Amino acid sequence: MNSWKGGVDLIYVYLGVGGTLGAISRYSLGIWIGERFGQAFPVHTLTINLLGCFLLSLFYTLTTTRYLVHPHFRSSFGTGFVGSFTTFSTFSYENVTLLQSAHYGLALLYIAASLLGGYLFTSLGIRLGNYEKGKIQQEGE
Repeated sequence: MNSWKGGVDLIYVYLGVGGTLGAISRYSLGIWIGERFGQAFPVHTLTINLLGCFLLSLFYTLTTTRYLVHPHFRSSFGTGFVGSFTTFSTFSYENVTLLQSAHYGLALLYIAASLLGGYLFTSLGIRLGNYEKGKIQQEGE
């Protein structure tokens, strides 16, 4: 257990820092995207969630076998940063409001883009991570 004098386990500090940075990044990027693309379609949440899928899968792929990092850092990035950066609750809320305002096509498009895009971006992150691992292994031989 890594704790400081007060006996607080440092994982909570790492999670707090990661979560704070993820929340600030999500808020800032959401505003930036919203100013450029408007609010009619929730492109800001879609973009953030897809980026989160890519970042998490790339990070976990690279840090599982090739780049070994401290478990606290993995938790800080995965649970802390990406966990607060992405949001399922906002995705759900935006879909309900689209449906309540009779924007059925946009709601269906948003759901499909989120699910298919999530799969695509997660796969892309894993593929890129595996490619990088293979490239580095070849250089080391």
